[in-house]
Amino acid sequence: MKSVLRAVSRVVLGAAFLGSSALASAAPLTIGYSDWPGWVAWQVAIEKNWFKDAGVDVKFDWFDYAPSMEAFAAGKLDAVTMTNGDALVTGATGAKSVMILINDYSNGNDMIVGAPGIDSLKDLKGKKVGVEIGFVDHLLLLNGLHKNGMTENDVQLVNVPTNETPQVLASGQVSAIGAWQPNSGAALKLVPGSKPIYTSADAPGLIYDVLAVSPQSLAMHRAEWEKVIKVWYRVVDYINDPKTHDDAVRIMASRVGVPPEEYQAFLKGTKILTLAEAKSHFKKGPGLDSIYGSSEIVDKFNVDNKVYTVPQDINSYIDPSLTDALK
Repeated sequence: MKSVLRAVSRVVLGAAFLGSSALASAAPLTIGYSDWPGWVAWQVAIEKNWFKDAGVDVKFDWFDYAPSMEAFAAGKLDAVTMTNGDALVTGATGAKSVMILINDYSNGNDMIVGAPGIDSLKDLKGKKVGVEIGFVDHLLLLNGLHKNGMTENDVQLVNVPTNETPQVLASGQVSAIGAWQPNSGAALKLVPGSKPIYTSADAPGLIYDVLAVSPQSLAMHRAEWEKVIKVWYRVVDYINDPKTHDDAVRIMASRVGVPPEEYQAFLKGTKILTLAEAKSHFKKGPGLDSIYGSSEIVDKFNVDNKVYTVPQDINSYIDPSLTDALK
């Protein structure tokens, strides 16, 4: 649901951290968050005053997705919510971060949507696909084509900004589009007979959504970040508890101005991880079940598509220790 960009941003993030006021010990921890269910969920803790209960001073700033990363790169935030792929992008362009919390992985909200008559990825052979090249749904498309014995050369890519994909599909210029919510859902509504033919639910772990902290802030305020993570799992419990689930959805839907019943569908397309699940995905491994393996795959994609030129040291971007310490 990230309203401007979803992942693998090509935004040039030029400013490095220079010890801004965001890192001053007397100031609250500042976190930039944006429109994606796994991040909108922080709103529950904000409304319930759970950070005050935990004894940590935190200020959340609401952004569109790309500006949140720009603010982080400029040193105006201690942390930002972004994908594991975009953590690599911001790091490669001068604003290193450390992923200390995995909120979720996309579990259906990212989609390849086929026009009427297109029932599978194999039906796209020789046809045009609208996707924002170098972004995460380009990666999703490549993943799906590979699973079907195809390559990018089997389709004709048309570079389309993600927020314009519904209109392009409706125009008949392409046979399918790649997009994330709410754009993917808008395409399905706009084009009767269209359908998702491949989604992030078919590749769980391809797209992780995280809380990424500046190394400086993590070093200076490690105890406070531990408290932030504890509050997060209080939020997860509140969402998962049948007694409080509806209230959590109400709070999240209100934050983005969507009816709760509609927001429920977005939430279903997002696999918000329990503590045990997050610990499992923080273990090192070569595939999508590990954030390390997933990030290696995204790093190669970024280099291949010239999002940046030098492969990143994945281990330096991930710190599972704060999550692992929780019980």
